[in-house]
Amino acid sequence: MSRPLLRFGLLAAVALGLSGCISLLPKSKPAQLYRFTPPAAAAKAEPAASAVGVFQGGGEFQRESAGDRIVTVTGPKVAYIAEVRWAAPAQVLFDQAMDAAFEASGGHVRLVPRGAPAPTDYVLRTDVRNFETRYEAGAKAAPTVLVRVHALMTRDRARTLVSEQVFESRVRASDNRVSAIVDAYAKATGEVLDQLVAWTNEKAS
Repeated sequence: MSRPLLRFGLLAAVALGLSGCISLLPKSKPAQLYRFTPPAAAAKAEPAASAVGVFQGGGEFQRESAGDRIVTVTGPKVAYIAEVRWAAPAQVLFDQAMDAAFEASGGHVRLVPRGAPAPTDYVLRTDVRNFETRYEAGAKAAPTVLVRVHALMTRDRARTLVSEQVFESRVRASDNRVSAIVDAYAKATGEVLDQLVAWTNEKAS
């Protein structure tokens, strides 16, 4: 009987020791979560009578900005804002904002996501080449948010090029604070998406 009791005592001692080690680990400060939500339209426009299906053909997103960290650029130095995160990866939030922009536009284009059982006439590929916070006037000055997107439209079946365009917006934050920077992201993203939606509706006849 002494051996089982001894083993139990050793296991209890090990468990107690591990719990003590865990409690001694340093506690990190929780990150603040943000979203860049472009200004919504005053009222959702009615959809056009004859919609043109445009397949959302994906695209690349600036690698260092695609995750949930906010990228800053100061000269050749690239860094992230400490203890701050997007509520979801920036690439996901951007795609959600693009879907909402097309839905609210009231144009004849209907953006069709992957896997949706709907006919499409065109394919729209969007590459987000820049999605970053630029400190162009020094590390303490209010930064400028740069959003640059390259769009490519082709015909769905023939895969022939219809048009391509680069859309860009630079918005300077009102202050060197995270909340002001997030507001600049929302405005810059909204401006780029407004241009993208208008261009897509023009080219997709």
